[in-house]
Amino acid sequence: MVSEALAALAAAGGTALVSAMTTDAWMAAKQGFARLLGRGEPEQQQAVEQRLERARQDLAGKSDAALERARAEQAAAWRLRLSDLLEDDPAAEADLRALVAALGVPGSSSSGEVRQQVLGFDHAQQAVQGHGAQNVSFGGEGNRRDEQRDG
Repeated sequence: MVSEALAALAAAGGTALVSAMTTDAWMAAKQGFARLLGRGEPEQQQAVEQRLERARQDLAGKSDAALERARAEQAAAWRLRLSDLLEDDPAAEADLRALVAALGVPGSSSSGEVRQQVLGFDHAQQAVQGHGAQNVSFGGEGNRRDEQRDG
């Protein structure tokens, strides 16, 4: 059983790999993961490359919900393979970290700007949940309740 940190690394690796399958980074990702999972043995590396290509083809032609479902299934499958690798060969951690860093971890940045406007009065509270850079400002248009009373 791998540690929680290594399990998170395996999950990040699976996600990065599957995300790269539909980008220009695919060839570099395929070669890097094949080298890592093939453990330096040419025959194993070639078998992994073929498996990776089949996984990529599984995503081709799918869209919307079917694509997201296939991506999730692929990411889970590769997470398990990477977790097994880390359990069998702890020295592979550095190589996997380097691959994930080179590809970037999908989901670590927003897909776009999200705006939330909240009006609250008296004892209102606001909770902001998310990731990445968040800017919260209070005020702006003034206290609307006071404006309504004055009008």
